[in-house]
Amino acid sequence: MIRLPVRPLLAAFALLAGVIAALAANFGDTIAPEDWAAYRDRFVMADGRVVDDANGGISHSESQGYGLLLAYSAGDRGTFERIFDFTRNQLLIRDDGLAAWKWDPEANPHIVDVNNASDGDILIAYALALAGKAWGDPRYTEAATKIATAIGTNLLVEANGRIVLKPGVVGFTPPDRPDGTIVVNPSYWIFEAFPVLKELAPQFAWDELAASGAEIVAAARFGAAGLPADWVSITAKGLEPAEGFPAVFGYNAIRIPLYLIRAGLGDAFLDPFVAREARGEPAVIELTTGTNGDPLTDPGYRMIDALVACSRGEPVPEELLNFTPTAYYPSTLHLLGLSYLASRKGQCG
Repeated sequence: MIRLPVRPLLAAFALLAGVIAALAANFGDTIAPEDWAAYRDRFVMADGRVVDDANGGISHSESQGYGLLLAYSAGDRGTFERIFDFTRNQLLIRDDGLAAWKWDPEANPHIVDVNNASDGDILIAYALALAGKAWGDPRYTEAATKIATAIGTNLLVEANGRIVLKPGVVGFTPPDRPDGTIVVNPSYWIFEAFPVLKELAPQFAWDELAASGAEIVAAARFGAAGLPADWVSITAKGLEPAEGFPAVFGYNAIRIPLYLIRAGLGDAFLDPFVAREARGEPAVIELTTGTNGDPLTDPGYRMIDALVACSRGEPVPEELLNFTPTAYYPSTLHLLGLSYLASRKGQCG
């Protein structure tokens, strides 16, 4: 494991927290009405359920969190309220204040896995906090505070002297992991959210969590490609692709550079993603062999590579500045990228 100077990182994140929070606040009203209407009409149901159409039509805490964040970014308070209503009534059913992660319209009951997913919890709390502050609605702020407190209480754990984020309450730490490792998902570190969560629940170590995420992103460079795996084990010796998960830079990890860029952290941590973008072959990468797997040619995935290139001075291709929905996940990433560009008036840095 590459050891980074965690104390300087902590100091840097403490200094950056206000800047990152200001950047996050700027995401309000940054999605064009026609783009949001196309997304909303395709993926948001009348009851506020955000549908993952490439995954059997299910919904999950991630889709609801993304839906809330995009509705906020589009300034659509009515749709935001509908998404929140569904999320509150259908997913926020756990005793610990976190959201059950998976809702299936074909199942009875609809919740088929009551475990949480921490990226969904963070997205929901973050979007609610932004909306509560921008729109002056204390209901959203109170709900965000409750979820942020639940995240801090249940999902922040120590590993090798670092505070890290459990992907879920169950299944990712001993004794649930017989190999004794702690498994993390680097793409669950939504860096722009942590200063906002710190304002909601300052009793928890959000700066340390952000610093550990940056350290993991920088250190978890596996195989010839030198990229992080979707799922990473923290062992006594360091980091390795997690046993029991595909050793790939895949559909999870592809969003890491997007989160870094949106939080204003691109310059320090984008080098491995620049090298990947330079390959010119957007695809899932098998880290053991260095070969390409599933192609990632959807505009939403290519937008992330374009933002990485833009951070080095290259313009975003014109065709990626026009949004047409495809599938839920890449369409979501595409709008998050467009929202970032709008917040920066077309500038990447």
